[in-house]
Amino acid sequence: QVQLVESGGGLVQPGGSLRLSCAASGIIFSLYDMAWYRQAPGKQRELVAKITRGGSRNHADSVKGRFTITKDNAKITVYLQMNSLKPEDTAVYYCKAERGGIVPEDYWGKGTLVTVSD
Repeated sequence: QVQLVESGGGLVQPGGSLRLSCAASGIIFSLYDMAWYRQAPGKQRELVAKITRGGSRNHADSVKGRFTITKDNAKITVYLQMNSLKPEDTAVYYCKAERGGIVPEDYWGKGTLVTVSD
């Protein structure tokens, strides 16, 4: 069974830091690009950061310089280090695994809530 399990969310003050984790199982990890998305109430889900199977990374302009996506292939885990958090970062953060090809295969985690507030 494919599973993506996010953890590490919670309440943090503006300017603080948090690290999210996404533990994957049931997939051949090396075949997938991994990404973090987020969705705030009343807004569309948006891409936050992506790391390809080969390790190339990109981050949304809104988080560039503050967030960093990494992965540990041995642990089959993807991370999102979030620094200098702002109230606008408040959202449910979702982990996604994506495999391109003739028939793409995408898998989503259930999400973890990040709240940035005093």
